[in-house]
Formats: sequence, structure tokens, C-alpha cells
Amino acid sequence: MSADVRLEWFVSFLAVIDTGSFVAAAESTRRSQPRVSTHVASLEREIGLPLFDRRKRPVELTGAGAALAVHAREILHALESAEASMAPWRGGTRGVVTLGSYPSASAAFVPRLLASLRRSSPDVQVVLLERSTLELDDALTSGAVDAYLRPMSPPPASASARSLPLWNEPLVVVHAPEHPLARLPEPIPLGAVVEHPIVSIGRLDAPETGEFESYQLFREHGYEVEPVQATNQPQTLVSLVRQGIGVGVTNWLAAQVADTTGVEVRRLEGPAGRRVAVCWDSVRPLTPAARTLLHGIIDTEPPAGTDPTPERARARRAGPR
Repeated sequence: MSADVRLEWFVSFLAVIDTGSFVAAAESTRRSQPRVSTHVASLEREIGLPLFDRRKRPVELTGAGAALAVHAREILHALESAEASMAPWRGGTRGVVTLGSYPSASAAFVPRLLASLRRSSPDVQVVLLERSTLELDDALTSGAVDAYLRPMSPPPASASARSLPLWNEPLVVVHAPEHPLARLPEPIPLGAVVEHPIVSIGRLDAPETGEFESYQLFREHGYEVEPVQATNQPQTLVSLVRQGIGVGVTNWLAAQVADTTGVEVRRLEGPAGRRVAVCWDSVRPLTPAARTLLHGIIDTEPPAGTDPTPERARARRAGPR
């Protein structure tokens, strides 16, 4: 590759990877779609190889594209680190940092976090990347995120991922007002729930889904859940319940951020719940901007209805290392 390669080509190239399409990449980078396409095409001409298989939807990386993506991220991260290292001479931390999050945390926690950071660290730009839990694991491994919020079960796929628990939240049942479960007092017994079709979080075709907290809770009490449908979107789960597809089993926060008109949300039997953490790569050095983001996450109060963890309390005093 010659020195004529432009950094903006890398930015557009990585945006297509992270968003899954040229249209979404244009939106995330605030560029026109033709400009993003031109950047990627220019990079392909310089490399002499196709970077994407455009016959597939969404577009997929070629082998050459996957290899280049690793180096492109390293180059941009190095530039961000160099920029952030100038903070002491500017009087404050600055730089771009990418935060990964799953749907319910994005709605109930991230807005207050970003508002707080805008006041305390206006020169730190946070890019939000929303994915399902398992997709966020891949994003950390590939370097697409600097830190991300995720439930602690199943554990992160990467051995180098470091986690700091932030809050605990109960599991809930979502059902129609006239459903037979409505006649039972809270907490709803597990045995009563498994008598009905269940809509759960996760994906039906993902083996890791069975490691989520709700599945573990039923398994510990001798029940094996076989949901009729599963989704990672809180509003979709509620809508499926509203249409009579099944009884929803999910976490407290997911139910709180969804429009639950026409359904009941009630606590599920058992002490187990969802434990949510912030994760980062212990091998990859944190930039000053990423460290500022971590401090902001720790200092932001957990969502209402959840219980802060002792680990968060200790970290507020010591800060992440």
C-alpha cells in the first residue's frame, strides 16, 4: 500500500463492517452513501483485491477484507491514542471512544451516562454501537468497541475480557391480563410458567441462548425451557405476548423500557436474576478517552429498580485499572 491511502477510507471501510451496510455506514459517519462507496472502492483499487462480497445481504467481508480490518483498526486506534496523549497540554481528556450496548441498557442507562459525560468531559466523543450480547463479544475481540455493557451470563467469549459488575435486576413474567397466570400471586411459580408456551430472550438457533439467566433459573429447579420464540428486542417480546404467542420471560429492565400497554409484568419466583457488567479488553491499553468512559459508567447511577453491586461501590472509590 502506498502513502496515498487516506485515513477516511479506513473510517468508511470499518463503518460498513460495524453497521452491516453501506447505507447504515453513511448514516453513522454522516457522509453520503456514494462517498462511502467511493472510499471503499478507492481502498480496493489500492489493495488490488475486493474487500466485500457484495452479492450477499448483508455484505460480507472477504478474507482480504478481514485481514485489512485488523490493521485498519490498529492504525485508527494508534491515532486516537496519540491525540488523547495531548490532553495534559490541552487541559482535559479528549478523543473518540466506542461504547457497545444491548437494547435495554441502551434505553435505560446509556442516555444518562452520555448526558453526564457531555457535561464533565465535552471533548470526549462517545460512539454508540448497539448489538445483541453475543455480537458485542465479537465486537470487543475485533476492536470495534473499547468497552461494552453486557449481562454476565453467559460469560464473555474472550479470555482477555475483564468485567466489572454494575447492577443486579430480577427476572419477570409478561402475560395478558386475562391469562391464567394472572390469578396467581407474585412471585409467579416457575412450575406454573412452564405449563404455557414461552417467549424468551436470545435466539432460537443460538446454542449460547441456553446459558442466559432465565434458562439457568428454570434448569436449576428441574425444568428445561423450550421457547416457542425468542428475541433480543424488549418491545418485540412484549408484542409477541400481546398477540398471544406465549408468556414472556425476560429481565426487569427489558420490561421497563418497553411499552407494556395491554400486558402485565410480574416478578418471577427465585433469587436468581440478571447481573450486568461493563467489559473491556485487559490486553489492549485503554486510551484516556476510554478510561474517562469507564469512570463515567461507574459513576452513573444504575437504572431504577435494580440493585448496585458491591464491586461498583469499590470501583467508584478506586477507579478501573
